Amino acid sequence: MKQPDIQQVIEYLKRLQDQICQALEQVDGQAQFVEDAWQREEGGGGRTRVLENGAVFEQGGVNFSYVSGASMPVSATAHRPELKGRSWQACGVSLVIHPKNPYAPTSHANVRFFIAEKEGEPPVWWFGGGFDLTPFYPFDDDIKHWHQTAADLCAPFGDQVYADHKKWCDEYFYLKHRDETRGVGGLFFDDLNEWPFEQCFEYIKAVGEGYVKAYVPIVNKRKNIEYGERERTFQLYRRGRYVEFNLVYDRGTLFGLQSGGRTESILMSMPPLARWQYNYQPEPGSAEAALYQKYLKPQDWLNQY
Repeated sequence: MKQPDIQQVIEYLKRLQDQICQALEQVDGQAQFVEDAWQREEGGGGRTRVLENGAVFEQGGVNFSYVSGASMPVSATAHRPELKGRSWQACGVSLVIHPKNPYAPTSHANVRFFIAEKEGEPPVWWFGGGFDLTPFYPFDDDIKHWHQTAADLCAPFGDQVYADHKKWCDEYFYLKHRDETRGVGGLFFDDLNEWPFEQCFEYIKAVGEGYVKAYVPIVNKRKNIEYGERERTFQLYRRGRYVEFNLVYDRGTLFGLQSGGRTESILMSMPPLARWQYNYQPEPGSAEAALYQKYLKPQDWLNQY
């Protein structure tokens, strides 16, 4: 079995960042990503790329990072106590895209690799990642396309992979204090090492490249739909849920902050504008009410509609 090669993963992730940025710039047609390269004092660095005030995207960030340390942060050892006392390296690409048009959904994707080492013992390694979709005014065709793309990329890796990682996504991107999912899900996985390194690596490649295949057609279909103040106000209110999840539950945010990561890069996932409203209740029978009644709960998107 081939030993894990983090340098191979790093080089791939840099290329993936380039490919995703190019694809999104083409969709926007106006704005370009601006790169902020940075170094981390404790070890490593990264390339934060942010697009702002585009024709299609209000704000988006696509990060590559490679970081290392002498001991694992609490967020990582809480569910893996055997990692205490090991040095570690982590690399990944993480992105969040916030379109201007309320009919175009927010999206998130992430692929990452961890390796923890200790002299005299074999390395402990795993992959993680996935992608998920957060619409404000959902379209059934878009959701089915998103999940069909996910199912297709999972198929070569096993009959149960899509079902398992979809379920994991539904459970992970869930706001307990709101009793609702963040959006309509997708894929999520962590601690992936049950396959050989090469097979796990091929899977994160499929996920990383599948994101563009899943997202770009949706944005192109919805980016020019007319909208008004009502839709914009609701979009900003629902973006508040994104903030709540990232600050309360997101494991990657906690890991980044606890490991001394670069704050600006960690929090680039936040929307440029968001709002909260006390005890908001959508108008019965409205498109806003449909989001709550129909979409913010786990379901079989491929066979239901």
